[in-house]
Amino acid sequence: MTQNKGRLIVYTGDGKGKTTAALGLALRAAGRGKKVAIIQFIKSPERTYGEHIMLKKLGIEIHAMGAGFTWTKTPQEHRRALAEAWRFAKEKIMSGSYDLMILDELNNALAIQRFPIDDILSLDEVVELMKMRPSHLHLVVTGRSAAKELIALADIVTNMQAVKHDYHEGISAVKGIEF
Repeated sequence: MTQNKGRLIVYTGDGKGKTTAALGLALRAAGRGKKVAIIQFIKSPERTYGEHIMLKKLGIEIHAMGAGFTWTKTPQEHRRALAEAWRFAKEKIMSGSYDLMILDELNNALAIQRFPIDDILSLDEVVELMKMRPSHLHLVVTGRSAAKELIALADIVTNMQAVKHDYHEGISAVKGIEF
């Protein structure tokens, strides 16, 4: 692989840090003058996240396009949000305008089983797009439950393993740490 060929990177697993690792790459790439975009498939634009505040200050493009946790809205609302996020992601990826694109929580979206999504966001179409993307584009996919097809296609895969998290002791998410 040459240095100019874009890599497909997957951050998956049950441990904390998948989005955080991807955001670290976004900072590194932007610091080197690369054009970066982040599309979040689950996080909702109705909420405020610490990364959004800072990335906007730094001029890094971020789009929260989800409807939130799958139990917070109707399946129809989630399906609409996922369809729009996928349409938007395809457009951004194929534009050739970016050096690094992060598809945050795409693995989570692809793993949804509470309602059908294959007609609006199919794994086959995701894999095909990743193969057809502009050759210079580095693509990062985050989220639990990465499909074996994405893992096989990827150049780099990191599995975040949960060893201990105080969430299991009833501690709520901490502002500035989890969101």
